[in-house]
Amino acid sequence: MWRTGASVPRVLVIDDEEVMLDSCRRILERMGCVVDTEPDGIVGRDRVLQGSYDLVILDLRMPRIDGLELLAALGEHRSDLEVIIITGYSTIDTAVKAIKLGAFDYLPKPFTPDELRARARAALDHLAARRTPCPPACHDSKMVGDSPEMASVHALIARVADTDASILVVGESGTGKELAALEIHAASKRRDRPFVSLDCSTLAPGLLESELFGHVKGSFTGAIASKPGLFETADRGTLFLDEISSLALETQGKLLRVLETGEIKPVGGVSARKVDIRLIAASNRDPADLVKEKTFREDLYYRLNVVPLRLPPLRERPSDIPQLVLHFMATYRRSLRRGPNRFSPEALDQLVHYHWPGNVRELKNLVERLVVTVENDTIRVEHLPEIIRQIRSREEEARVPRTNEELKAMKRQAHDHLWRELERSFVIEALRRCDWNVTRAARETGLLRPNFHALMRKYGIRAGDA
Repeated sequence: MWRTGASVPRVLVIDDEEVMLDSCRRILERMGCVVDTEPDGIVGRDRVLQGSYDLVILDLRMPRIDGLELLAALGEHRSDLEVIIITGYSTIDTAVKAIKLGAFDYLPKPFTPDELRARARAALDHLAARRTPCPPACHDSKMVGDSPEMASVHALIARVADTDASILVVGESGTGKELAALEIHAASKRRDRPFVSLDCSTLAPGLLESELFGHVKGSFTGAIASKPGLFETADRGTLFLDEISSLALETQGKLLRVLETGEIKPVGGVSARKVDIRLIAASNRDPADLVKEKTFREDLYYRLNVVPLRLPPLRERPSDIPQLVLHFMATYRRSLRRGPNRFSPEALDQLVHYHWPGNVRELKNLVERLVVTVENDTIRVEHLPEIIRQIRSREEEARVPRTNEELKAMKRQAHDHLWRELERSFVIEALRRCDWNVTRAARETGLLRPNFHALMRKYGIRAGDA
């Protein structure tokens, strides 16, 4: 039910009316929450301060303590929860005061069950994002490598991280675009606010707009309650949109409007809300090429491309491979508490000379597999996949053909090898993008399903390999 966070939410309702307490309890329990109620404001305050609640539903006017006073106490001592104010004496002035004191939302009485559920759901989603403002990777950047290519990447991140400039990250699949976004967020002034990410290629246009901008109840079939979008969830934080180039032109226009106005309007809604986010977009294709193809809006491209950041493929920084290998090996050994502790020089040399079509992700997956499966202390050449074992040594690669026939033969071998690798990577990446759904992958690549299946058989790829 909850977008981020698997634990059951705990809610305390504080109101001096027993009827209201009972009503709120039944509504919220149907959402799957554990609900406690308290008619006394002072006792309720103590229960919150001593308990482990996620959300407090708080009446504004109670006999022994004013709701705003109680809210101020909670804000001072329990900033790790959300508060929704409910009151039958609703005014703009009190609403503004409540929000300034840290209330997530303000709900005038009488309200419907759907209204309470929608506000509670939004508050809990926001809390889940706030409690994990930055995944662990952003506190300890995993963008390993000190090659000149990566030094340039780190230097640019250091220069722009603490600004609000939009950043467009371009790089092949597996180069670490989301890790770059996390590193930018971790070094920014928004580091203590949410980092929210979305792969734009995974959702249909209609669902994508609802996910980004939210929707109101009844705006489409199945919209049984209002739902906040990721722009709202990421408010005052960072929103990372991966594969931005897959957006439909209509959605691109709506995204541009949000970036220019700073306002979002939920699907089916009539009023707009201000949001403050730092946008980082990413693509494995250069959007400038898509602009020429008329599949990406030029105005949106320039709005996103304030700071361009290109991540080099792993084949352009082979000197980083030994460092990456040691890093991944140490990571998986810590996790498993066992496994080999070194690569033989010959095996490491093979890895350095392999061209890594899947980039760092492919290397990471390979090291994990080897740490799990190899029983010896040392990983040797014979433990490597056949496709890597076939890579010629540095001396063989440097050999110059002596005759025209040798030149032609080497050209054919190089062409055939490169084509096989390209075709195999084409199939694997298509399956990864589509969560290993063969039908979807065939449709996305423009191939008939039998032809796509034939390619899978050719390279021994099975859907179960996921």
